[in-house]
Parts: sequence; C-alpha cells; structure tokens
Amino acid sequence: MVTLAVVGAGSRGAGYARHAVETGQARVVAVADPLDARRDRFPGAEQYADWRELAALPRRADAVIIATMDREHVEPAVRFAELGYDILLEKPMAVSEQDCRRIVAAAERSDAVFAVCHVLRYTPYTRVLKRLLDEGRIGQIVSIQHLEPVGWWHQAHSYVRGNWRRADEATFMLLAKSCHDLDWLVHLTGKPVTRVSSFGGLKHFRPENRPEGAADRCLDCPVEAACPYSAKRIYLPLAGREVWPLSVLTDDVSEAGVLEALRTGPYGRCVYACDNDVVDHQVVNMEFEGGTTASFTMTAFTPALHRQTRIFGTRGSIDGDGERLTVHDFVTGRTETVDTRPTGDSTAGGGHGGGDEGLVDAFLAAVATRDRSSILSSPGESLHSHLIAWAAERSRLHGETVTLEGTPR
Repeated sequence: MVTLAVVGAGSRGAGYARHAVETGQARVVAVADPLDARRDRFPGAEQYADWRELAALPRRADAVIIATMDREHVEPAVRFAELGYDILLEKPMAVSEQDCRRIVAAAERSDAVFAVCHVLRYTPYTRVLKRLLDEGRIGQIVSIQHLEPVGWWHQAHSYVRGNWRRADEATFMLLAKSCHDLDWLVHLTGKPVTRVSSFGGLKHFRPENRPEGAADRCLDCPVEAACPYSAKRIYLPLAGREVWPLSVLTDDVSEAGVLEALRTGPYGRCVYACDNDVVDHQVVNMEFEGGTTASFTMTAFTPALHRQTRIFGTRGSIDGDGERLTVHDFVTGRTETVDTRPTGDSTAGGGHGGGDEGLVDAFLAAVATRDRSSILSSPGESLHSHLIAWAAERSRLHGETVTLEGTPR
C-alpha cells in the first residue's frame, strides 16, 4: 500500500486522496493545511499547519499530493522532490515560466515519479478517442475544433467571486482553467504546438452591466430572482450536503451556515460588484508541428457540460461531446457511435468525467511498481502545455502571433 502526504487538503487535494484511500490503494499518513477542519479530514494522519514543518522532517511517505493555491506550488514541489517524494501536482504547475522550469528541473534531478493533474488525459472518453485516432480511423488529423463550456454558474463561482477571479492573486484564466484543454489537444495530435494566436476579454462581468437597482449582495438584492448568477439559486439548493462547490464556501453546510457565508463571504457578492479581472471568453488558434491546426474556444456563457470536439481527418471525422464519439468514415460512408459515458459529470464535483480517478489510479500504480508507463505526460510535456497558455496570453494582450521554440521531451 502506498503511503501519501497531502499538502493542501482543500477540495482538490482531499478529493484525490479520498479516492486513493477508498479504493484501498493508499493511506494518508500526513497532512499539511492551515485550516484545522481540513487537516481533520484524514483521521490518524500526522497534522501540520504549514507544509514547511513536514518538509523539515525526514521523508514521511512514499508520495505527496500538492494541491495548494496555484501561486504556492513551486516551493513545496521543489522541496519535496529534493526529499525524494514522488509527486502528484495540481495544475497549473506554477504561475510563471521560470517557476514551472524550476519544478521540472527538480523533478528530473530527483528521478521522482512526477505527474501534473492533467486529468482530461485519463478519462475513459479520452482513452477511446486516442485509440481511434492512433488506429488511423480518420487518417491523418488535419484540423480540430474544441470547445470548453465553462458554464455560467461555474464562471461566477470560481472566476468572478472565487479564488481564481484575479490574475494577480491566482493567474490568468487560460492557465488556471484551460491548460487542461491545451494539454489535451497536444495529447490527441501527438505533436507539439509551434505557433499561437489568441483573442478574448472580460465582456460581461463588469460594473457597467450591473442591473438597475441591484444590491452589492444577492441576499439583499431586489432583482436577484431575475439574475442568472444569483448566489441564492446556485448554493442554497445544496444546503446540507458535503459537495462541491458548496464545500468551498463554508465548512458549515447547513442552511444557516450557507446563508451566513453568503451574507459575509465572497460568494454572496453581486457578480457585477466584484474585483475580478480574468476573461470570460477567449479563442486560441494553434498550429502544430507538421501543419495540423486547432481552434479552441473557452466561454463562460454555456451550461456546465462536457467539452465538445470535432476532429477532421483525411479519411474521416469524429464528433465528440465528452460522452459519445461519432465516427464518420469517408470510405464506407458509414457512421458509428461509441458510448463512453462516464460515471461523473464534467465538473470537479463530478470527478471530471472519470479523469480524477483515472489520474490517481495511474499515479499510484507508477509509485507502487516504479513503472512510469501509466503516467501519460512527462514533465517536459506538461511544461509545453503551460508554455502554450503563456504564448496565447501574450498574443491576446499584444495582438501578435507567437512562435514557440523547442520540442517537449
């Protein structure tokens, strides 16, 4: 059985660790988090208020899950690599190119089993799609259309009211949310990206779009009932349940606890009266080595659905909605539908369509056997997907096509 330390026991870190424990593959022997309630999620584990306390000791576990806030990844990742821990690191790796390179260098020096939580690679849907592509079912990939439908309430929760609302406190939207998707497109094509252009901005969640008469908080607002982004409508139906996203608001998930969080905390604010600055829509155009192209759209203004993708090849095409893949064969004229429906939905609360569980299973297998073949991305490949995000953001801000140098290992 693999022994685990958890650094950052919020919704992501706790979710990964719980799956590891519940499946009998691992036990949590140490947890570091500044909040007592989060440390108490793992009875019997050694508790530390600061990860540095754990890192000051000889190695306490085979592996560590690092799921602190994005800007707090680099120091623990480098230190635990130096201490000989295998590492499961939440995405994004870090919020600067320099820090990402530091993490990759530390992982390579330590020869640790190292995996970034690019969970989309590990869904049953992706595994079937990748197999179809590698078998040549549609010939050579020529172009791809890919949509990330963030969802109107998810945007309001995480990127307007929540922890990832400001680039200076977290990071820009594409890196925070969509490095999943950029990495996934590299995985499907099997090719690195060579050139990038991008457009987008913050269109809707701005003070000038505030409805007339709206209050600063949803609980006090006379127009709340007509607002799609009502915090009352998003959170109160979940009262009494230990589920995401309610678990982010408060440890007291009773109706009284939720109401108190909405009255005093950030998640009860009017979405037009927040201090957010990350984009709510963005498009990214990519050219891959060999000439394949892809267009990626991230938008807040959708239901919270699985990603939707159309892949166009020389002998056929594939349409996918995250649950089913429809394969069109140009030679026979036939259409085949493959059902890969996962047990969970596309959100973090739903396990990203089986991706969270698949990632954890792959990581634990690699730790237990020292066979890294179950890990579907190397440190260098993970770095490349992050570099695509920075290239796209430079393009969006400065209106230029950005060329990426080097090929990931």
